[in-house]
Amino acid sequence: MSADSLERAFRDERGAVLATITRRLDGDLALAEDVVQDAFVAAAVEWDRRGVPDRPGAWLTTTAWRKALDRLRHQRVVDAHALELEEPVTYDEIDFEQSLLDDDQLRMLFTCCHPALAPEARMALTLRSVAGLTVPEIARAFISSEEAMERRLTRARNKVSKGRIPFKVPSDDLLPERLAGVLRVVYLVFNEGHASTREELRAEGVRLARLLVRLMPDVAEAYGLLALLLLTDARSPARNRGAELVSLEEQDRARWDHTRIAEGVAVLERALRLPGAGAYSIQAAIAALHDQAPSFADTDWAQIAGLYVALARVDPSPVVTINRAVAVGFAEGPAAGLALLDAVEGLERYQSLHAARAELLRRLGDVPGADAAYQVAISLSAHEKERAALEWKRASLG
Repeated sequence: MSADSLERAFRDERGAVLATITRRLDGDLALAEDVVQDAFVAAAVEWDRRGVPDRPGAWLTTTAWRKALDRLRHQRVVDAHALELEEPVTYDEIDFEQSLLDDDQLRMLFTCCHPALAPEARMALTLRSVAGLTVPEIARAFISSEEAMERRLTRARNKVSKGRIPFKVPSDDLLPERLAGVLRVVYLVFNEGHASTREELRAEGVRLARLLVRLMPDVAEAYGLLALLLLTDARSPARNRGAELVSLEEQDRARWDHTRIAEGVAVLERALRLPGAGAYSIQAAIAALHDQAPSFADTDWAQIAGLYVALARVDPSPVVTINRAVAVGFAEGPAAGLALLDAVEGLERYQSLHAARAELLRRLGDVPGADAAYQVAISLSAHEKERAALEWKRASLG
């Protein structure tokens, strides 16, 4: 057996195996994590000797469940598991119907994204328990030590287990609110990768969005989110120039992933045909206008500004106002965009506000004003490449 076979199984099967074992353990995520890890250790030995089984996921699930039962026997926690302990476990005792496996993964997504968990914990737990990233990978993605990330994950698992966070899809009355939280976590995973130019986080965000579409095929905003991520990620090949970020205006559009753009547009069309299209679908429509424009100068800024008005109706925020101001600045002139920015309050510490103001002032010809705004934006930038791009723009003023 090659190491690639085990790594592929880890990536492809771990999420479904963990979800099924967690359900059978009544939501004990900490124990499920341990026994699934033990199952992969066993696979490294057994598959090397006998070869990879025809159904790796079934083998791993059965092995993990046996190890869970061994732990329960050892702990003498047999009350609720008496029947299972009396009989040997076989493949047939664990239902591997795809619909049930999908239900388990959906339960896992809602559990990892439960509002009782802190936002950072939700992202880390989702990447570990659903996406299958290792602790070192997650630590690198969030620029954290492995020890600190392991502690964060342990606290999150304990909160799920000891806080009795239910391992289930929410009831119909809670579903819209809870689904919004799941979509938000997937978006934040991707956005962290986009802002920090970390490809592995962008890839996991897209993969999680694809999983959500497969698990909830009738939800418009699941398609809207996937479309937004695809259309945004399609520009990534032209977004970096060495250590620098390249602005949308300067990107070489020939380097964009046009296959991914076509897929994103098709997914967006699917979202718009379903009832309930909302903020993510509107943002995807904005991204599609950028991606389909033959050049920056030929972008339909007036339509983009109109879409930001629609976005403000369904998801009002000062950030939407900032983005609308930028679009208006290109559609109607920088003075019109600045007038909208002047109405924004409470975002003095928000880097994008000052970056947008600097760009509009530069286009208006106010070099001292643009220079001051760039200085503030640079001081508030959290990512090195973003800061370097702003410093280059500031230097170009002179």
